[in-house]
Amino acid sequence: MNNDKLAVLIDADNAQPSTIKALLAEVSRYGTASIKRIYGDWTSDRLKGWKTVLNIYAVQPIQQFAYTNGKNATDAALIIDAMDLLHSGQLNGFCLVSSDSDFTRLATRIREAGLVVYGFGERKTPTPFVVACDKFVYTEILRDAETQNDDKAPSTVTDSHTPAAMPATDEATIPPLKPILSAAVTAAALDDGWAHLGQIGHLLVKNHSSFDPRNYGFQKLGELVRNQSYLEVKEAQPNTKSATIQLYIRLKQPTVPARTITARPLTSTKRTKR
Repeated sequence: MNNDKLAVLIDADNAQPSTIKALLAEVSRYGTASIKRIYGDWTSDRLKGWKTVLNIYAVQPIQQFAYTNGKNATDAALIIDAMDLLHSGQLNGFCLVSSDSDFTRLATRIREAGLVVYGFGERKTPTPFVVACDKFVYTEILRDAETQNDDKAPSTVTDSHTPAAMPATDEATIPPLKPILSAAVTAAALDDGWAHLGQIGHLLVKNHSSFDPRNYGFQKLGELVRNQSYLEVKEAQPNTKSATIQLYIRLKQPTVPARTITARPLTSTKRTKR
């Protein structure tokens, strides 16, 4: 169990109240939300939908008036608080909840200090902010089941899967699955060509911060690899005392056609008498 102390900082102008329950559940996978704050101008009617969920999940609202139209004072308040928390030395990481690229430098600075950064935002989030985080989770995959009644996700994904919603060119895109998965398997493979599933997952997130099996219609990485026709999967038990089954994956080997051996006719040889 991960006991890292995390600060969850939410940009209310760029986040949705309907995702808060699933978002905090996701945060619990990476550590403990020791600090939960949300920033916005709470005198604005635009944020009134947050009131109920903030009370339920004990998220502290931080008031920041919009002093001037066109200037986002909320972002500045969040960044100042984040730097204060960073220098306190009491945390192991940050969860930045926003689809705004203004937090790109903040994420970079926190990582420079040796802390982990988890980003949460919609698929419209610009690429710079996505790649500045150690891991970035799209909030579309965190919606509660109640909000997904009308959104039926595909149950299976093929090798050539392409996400239905394609963002604009300056926004983050979900990378095609086959190239990045094949590259991770190749990089993690041992001499026999087999790679451990855990190592593959580590490389995928390391090279693509937004990678998540749920982006491709699967809850777990193991389920995803089992459904790719270009991969072979085998199960192995580390030792007889352990009940844990580990998965190993390799790229399917090309089929080598069997060689056809043509029988040669027998020829007789006669000895010449001298």
